[in-house]
Formats: sequence, structure tokens, C-alpha cells
Amino acid sequence: MCQRRYVDDILKRFGMDECKAVVSPVDISTRLISSDAATKVNAPFREAVGALMHLMTATRPDIAYAVGYVSRFMENPQEEHWVAVKRIFRYLQGTKTHGICFKPGDNIDFRGYSDADWAGDLADRKSTSGYTFMLMGAPVSWGSKKQSSVSLSTSEAEYIALSLAIQEGKWIHRLLCEILAATNELMEGMDLGHEACMRRREGRRRRWDRSEDT
Repeated sequence: MCQRRYVDDILKRFGMDECKAVVSPVDISTRLISSDAATKVNAPFREAVGALMHLMTATRPDIAYAVGYVSRFMENPQEEHWVAVKRIFRYLQGTKTHGICFKPGDNIDFRGYSDADWAGDLADRKSTSGYTFMLMGAPVSWGSKKQSSVSLSTSEAEYIALSLAIQEGKWIHRLLCEILAATNELMEGMDLGHEACMRRREGRRRRWDRSEDT
């Protein structure tokens, strides 16, 4: 599934059909913050973000974080926020043929992944959760959401992201059980990101605590 024609349409609609392509939808060296300025950028910011959201929810999980990031500034967008939106368009310019492709197979391969940044929002130090679920080699559900509370560590932020992913994974699992008469073995194949890594971290922390006690 690919939306190349839609990508061409929105690039032309927002005057980005001849822009230079970039390799990523977000410039990681730039951190955006909200503005209290009385004036807004003279650009169709909300319309552009809305068009990108439609694309993101349909076939482009690779822009989920970027679109969620710029959507935080819908109330009072400034020039730097519009530059970030145009960055997403420039990324789409070079990835028009990207989409979702399901692989044939007899086994139902269902996997989930979650991750989080830590204190990525400079204004309130809140983190962002992200997850994706793969079925037969292709994404079927994905999301990027700013966390509602401030995490005190990277592990805490990742646990919050893991909790969000598990909620979505459980729902998909029940749906697959109804449609395909799948068993609980389906859930056992789900690999949710950092769980094993966190267990290793906890083991190292406990060993460190014991060494200090001695």
C-alpha cells in the first residue's frame, strides 16, 4: 500500500513539489518550543499538519513522531515550526514510494516494539512514547504520544511507553483471536522493545548495590 499520488498532491498544494529531499523527517539538532508571540507565521500551518496526519495514520508510520511533534504548536505556530513542517515535506519528497507491504506466509507473525525519548520537550521536560506493531512483516498499528507526566529516568519513560504499547497490543491480540481463531501463543511472540534490556539494567543495579554494601 502506497500513497505516492497523495504525496505528490500535498507537495504541490503547499508549494513543496520542487523541494530538495532530506534523509530524515526531523532535524535532531533543533528543539522547538512554544511561543507567546502575538503574531503567527504567515503559512497554512494547520492545513499542512492535517494533511500530514492523514498520510501518517494511513500508510506512513515513519513520520508519526515528526507529525506529532509539530502538531504541538498548532495554537500559535512560528517560523521555526513551519520550517519543521517543511522538513517533513522534504523527507516525503525523497520517499514517495514508501508504504506498507505484507509478506506471504503460513504463520501469523505478530510483533510489537516500543521506545521513548527522555525529557524531550524543553518546556516541561516530558517524554514521548512510541510504538509499532507488525503483522506478517508489515506495520498494522503505530503511534507517537507525549507522556502526561514527567519521567525521572530513561527507564521510567520506557516503562510508560511499554504500558501504552501493551494496551494497544492486547486489543489487537483480541481482534486477531476473533478473526483468525488465534490462540494465546500469538501474544508470546510479541517482542516489546526494552523489557529484556530493563531486566539487565535492574540486575546490574542490584549487583552495584551489593558491591557498595560490602
